[in-house]
This record gives sequence, C-alpha cells and structure tokens, in this order.
Amino acid sequence: MPSFDIVSEVNKVEVRNAVEQANKEVSTRYDFKGSDSRIEQTDKDITLYADAEFQLDQVNDILVNKLSKRGVDVRSLEYGKLEKVSGNKVKKVLTVKEGLETEMAKKIVKIIKDAKLKVQASIQGEAVRVSGAKRDLLQECIALLRKEIADDKENGVPLQFNNFRD
Repeated sequence: MPSFDIVSEVNKVEVRNAVEQANKEVSTRYDFKGSDSRIEQTDKDITLYADAEFQLDQVNDILVNKLSKRGVDVRSLEYGKLEKVSGNKVKKVLTVKEGLETEMAKKIVKIIKDAKLKVQASIQGEAVRVSGAKRDLLQECIALLRKEIADDKENGVPLQFNNFRD
C-alpha cells in the first residue's frame, strides 16, 4: 500500500551556513563598525545581538536574506521578545521550529478527511503518515495540502512530503 509522510523540517547545515555568512557580513559592513552586533547559534535557537533596536532589525534582515538565499523557509522561525542587555544593548532570540505541532497535525488530518479522498491519515509523533490504495490518490492529497497549508503566506507552515513508498 503506497504511503508518504508529511513533516516540517529545516536543513540545520544550511541554517548554520547562513548564520556564518550573516556574521561575516555584519563584521565587514561599515555601518556596524565598532558595534557589538553579532549572531550566535545554539542547537535550536539563534540569538541576535546589537547596540540598538535599529541595528538589531538590520542584523535580522541580513540573516533572513541569507536564510532565504540558502533555501531555508523563514516561516520556520519563531521570533522571541526584544530584551535589553547591559547598558543600551539589545538581543532577540529566534527559535527554529521543527516537527508538526499537534494542532497542525490535527488540522492536516481534518483537511484530508473533509476532502473525501480515499486515503487514511494518521498522526505519528511529529509527522503525519498518509496511505492509500493508489499513487494518484496520494498525489492528489499532496496537491490539496500544498494549496491549503503550505502556500498560505501568513500562518502557513513549511511542509515537506517525504518517505514516499509504493
């Protein structure tokens, strides 16, 4: 029985490369000369540091630009609050979201069931497995989900369809 998985993943290597490129650009740009603007990355968090809120916005723009050039979907970034650090310095923490949240997985299953396609969708951890009798039905399901969720720019979630088995 053919099946595939619906997941929301981010290529960590590309994120790391984008952070390094953005750090390099921040360190060489003239308008950041003498400032303590930088980007630090832990496993799932990216922390932006700057001397002022305006510079923090510029550092964020540089990072988003580098991420999108490297093929990372910026909808997977969750922005934290702006925090004041010592003196007038500021920082902001960005969290890289991975895996489907329970509500989104339930929404995906509901969309599939409401479409009355002859496929079964089941939530398995941070992924949704879809199986059906024919490959064409699964491809219809992928097209439906791309139209409904993945292309939604405001509150869409980056979805990948992998582990396609015949």
